[in-house]
Amino acid sequence: MELYVYLAGQIHDNWRQQIKELAHKRNLPLHFTGPMENHDRSDDIGEEILGQQPTPILKDEAASAINNLRTQVLLQKADVVIALFGDKYKQWNSAMDAATAIALQKPLILIRPEHLHHPLKELANKAQVVVETPEQALQALSYIFETE
Repeated sequence: MELYVYLAGQIHDNWRQQIKELAHKRNLPLHFTGPMENHDRSDDIGEEILGQQPTPILKDEAASAINNLRTQVLLQKADVVIALFGDKYKQWNSAMDAATAIALQKPLILIRPEHLHHPLKELANKAQVVVETPEQALQALSYIFETE
């Protein structure tokens, strides 16, 4: 059995790479997808496909349409979603992806530090598992493959 894992969350550090490396070390049959990690490409994709937009707001709208298409397709194909919430960056996309996973009835692993318990309590209540580190999230996935 193989699982497709959507890694939702901010794209500004290497948390996804940490999970991928840990999965590789454990020889887990996991395939990873997630949002576009190239920030400039994500911001410019609408104009690349639809042409130059007359205002920055319309540029954002065009990019959002294409990014939302990508996200929707990848989330629907995912077997499980891991959503990371941290301190350093705004978490709007993480919240949207986690809520979408819940709406699609995809199993959700929420990664958040303990001090973010209160602002994330509703999402945490709907997640299957809440952990504090990417390593704990991967340990939870690893347990799926254990036989004894």
